[in-house]
Amino acid sequence: GGVNGDLLVVIEEEEHPELKREDNDLLYNLYISVIDAMLGCDVEVPSIDGKLRIKIEPGTQPGKILRLKGKGVPDINRYGTGDMLVFVQVWIPRKLDKKDKEILEKFRDSDAFKPDPDKYDRQFFDKVKSFFNR
Repeated sequence: GGVNGDLLVVIEEEEHPELKREDNDLLYNLYISVIDAMLGCDVEVPSIDGKLRIKIEPGTQPGKILRLKGKGVPDINRYGTGDMLVFVQVWIPRKLDKKDKEILEKFRDSDAFKPDPDKYDRQFFDKVKSFFNR
């Protein structure tokens, strides 16, 4: 036995090298190649519970935000868990060799490679504004 007293518990939050926290949501910048954005792919992203495998749909546009429900930080005061927001960043190569340029030049006149934003693409900035104004 000893004297009765208070137990003080100090919790320190350690910063994750790849994930950023905003309230109970986790934010992650995912960098993919132009080819992966066009053709689609499966990728692994870090989470607080380990790696998550997600599908990038063919035709994914730069700036797309993927919301992974319930993959954020648990709320200590209430029931529920935040989400993980994956910001898709499409990496454009800065330098191409002659062979790569020749291959890409063949696609220049293809209708599939001409910008044709539909209503969903035009609403991108509205989505970004609403995300930051929540």
